[in-house]
Amino acid sequence: MTTTEGDTPDGLRLTVLNPGGRDPEQDFAEGAPAPNDNGHAPVNFHGYAACTRGTFQHDYQRAIEIGRPVLLLLRSDFKETRRALLALQKAGLPAVVSLKETGLHQIARQLADPKRAERFRAIVQAADGCLAATPESLGFYGRGEFIPTPYPLLDARWDFSRPLGERNGIFVGTREWKMPSRHHLAALLLALSFGEPVTVFDDDPRRCRKVLSALGLSVGALRILKRRLPYRDYLAEMARHRIVLQADKSAVPGQVAGDALLCRMPCVGGDGAIDCLAFPTICGHGRPLGELRELASRLLREPKFYSATVAASQEAARTQVSYAVVAAQLDSFFRRVGDRRLTKR
Repeated sequence: MTTTEGDTPDGLRLTVLNPGGRDPEQDFAEGAPAPNDNGHAPVNFHGYAACTRGTFQHDYQRAIEIGRPVLLLLRSDFKETRRALLALQKAGLPAVVSLKETGLHQIARQLADPKRAERFRAIVQAADGCLAATPESLGFYGRGEFIPTPYPLLDARWDFSRPLGERNGIFVGTREWKMPSRHHLAALLLALSFGEPVTVFDDDPRRCRKVLSALGLSVGALRILKRRLPYRDYLAEMARHRIVLQADKSAVPGQVAGDALLCRMPCVGGDGAIDCLAFPTICGHGRPLGELRELASRLLREPKFYSATVAASQEAARTQVSYAVVAAQLDSFFRRVGDRRLTKR
């Protein structure tokens, strides 16, 4: 059996259910697996299952067979979620709901349709509770609790750190040109302004270079990766750089910042939940681009400031988003949910 941070033997073992989703069943009975190409990485909503040694499912019948408390994801048009909730309740299983796509732009898109919004409200009212992966999404439920998505920070297999002397340049954490709240162009312009090597993912490299050249920018230092990498290769790629830079204002859970934590490097900019918890002094929440530029410049030029920032982020993350901490929060939350269920009977 592999060792991992997380629950005690008698603690919560959670089933995360993405009804009708494409991610296959994944059992985390032994905690987080080693980085590999098989299965989804134990982060985001899979992280909730992994930190409690639970399971990730897409079939509600299978979730009923397992017989454990369920975190049910609201996805697509919510019809599959509603069907799953009714089945779980009929089977007597505790069922807490959470939006799968939690960026403010994503929530707005999902709830813009009146029928879907009505369906969302009915599900939220019927569920045993609501769990928010971001503080901002909590307001859409009207009740519940914010619990950040966890990362296996104390598992040596997920330590992608490299010596500072082996790091060089800037890794741009966003890639979505069409989503205004991502501020992807602003992040690119900021990154290129330092005269450092810059790496970005973009499936249309020619267009990316043409846009930047049209703005009079030199793209000689820009390296574009046009295809997605397996997660372990992506982390290894990120870790080659000195900093991660973004200007995202989407209020997402913050996987880019979580990835930076696994690489033991600073993530500048971004207002995701992990950004604000682990990188409060360099995140994008409430900071203009000019201030982010100053912070990024110091991290690129000042080794002591860099080391102190990384150390502070790791300590903040260990106390707020590590597996053991989040597993305990989930356990406490579901215990309260269970108490309320007993009171209603």
